[in-house]
Amino acid sequence: MKIFHKTFVTSATLLLAFLLSACGAGTGIQHHESSSESTSVSTGIHQRTVTTDLGDVTIPTEPQRIVVLNYALTGYLFNLDLPVVGTTPLNAGSSQNSFSENWANEAQEAGTVLLPWANEGFDVEAILALEPDLIIAGGLGFPSMQAKQQYTELTKIAPTVVVSDQLTDWKSQLEFIATDVFDREDIYKELLATYDRRIQEVKNKISFPNEAAGYLLFSSDMSPFGIPEDSQLPLFFQELGVSPAPIQAENNFELYGSAGDSFAISAEQVSQTYTQPLLFVAGFNAETFELDDLRKNSIYASLPAFQEGTVEKLPYWFYRPDYDTTMDMLDYIEEHFAS
Repeated sequence: MKIFHKTFVTSATLLLAFLLSACGAGTGIQHHESSSESTSVSTGIHQRTVTTDLGDVTIPTEPQRIVVLNYALTGYLFNLDLPVVGTTPLNAGSSQNSFSENWANEAQEAGTVLLPWANEGFDVEAILALEPDLIIAGGLGFPSMQAKQQYTELTKIAPTVVVSDQLTDWKSQLEFIATDVFDREDIYKELLATYDRRIQEVKNKISFPNEAAGYLLFSSDMSPFGIPEDSQLPLFFQELGVSPAPIQAENNFELYGSAGDSFAISAEQVSQTYTQPLLFVAGFNAETFELDDLRKNSIYASLPAFQEGTVEKLPYWFYRPDYDTTMDMLDYIEEHFAS
């Protein structure tokens, strides 16, 4: 099996803020809140009421200028052929930002701009200057925390839908946005059917050891974080036939927030816990390390997966993917792990 390498830099501070602010339990939540449509007497604009964790929000049924305050949610809007005039970049406070390759063409055609975004919060004046008629915010991690903190400010600019941080995988996020917010369930079903067909194709072409797998995430300072077996990445591989090791079930590590998709783990705990014959490792939000760096560390070098050559480094974007990224993951798995 081949191993993929890149080198980038990320912020350990952002890692902690991102992980600490993540909320929600489990994945694959089917989240359908009631919604209704009406016509405003004063404006004649067709409206739709959406139920969110922060209350009911009345939005235009055909918004023309949408601002998205979470990079990880932006692709969903383009999947649904909706007009995004602005979005935040991947990392707060970073000067190295660009559109995702998955929706760069759509963003350029729409004239989408990247909004300033700092660790202290969203730039309200920059958002206001875009004159949005709808704001989509929330999701997981740092952007969700900031959206809740600035919710009142945002609602003064435009109706603001905060996507629940209880929706911890792409399926539930996309379903909520497509169905509850924009009444485009038909597109959601088409996208889901495409994914289901593709994952079966890939599953039939690949071969992994018939062993349970462990998952580790590394920050820029090489601090390890475990990924519990009931979170998005292990469940993705489970669909491909790779069973996740019951690490959290057997150890009950303290999870960050209520999202429960990571936990801090000491070096000593790593050596005692990650004894699985198959191990997947990845960087957080960037390629934070090379696999050779881990091989030089006696703690990791002594693990069975390193000893047997069955440790696999995954691209950083395998962690918390959206729909398009998940489809890219399947392409990557097919290319690197086909038997």
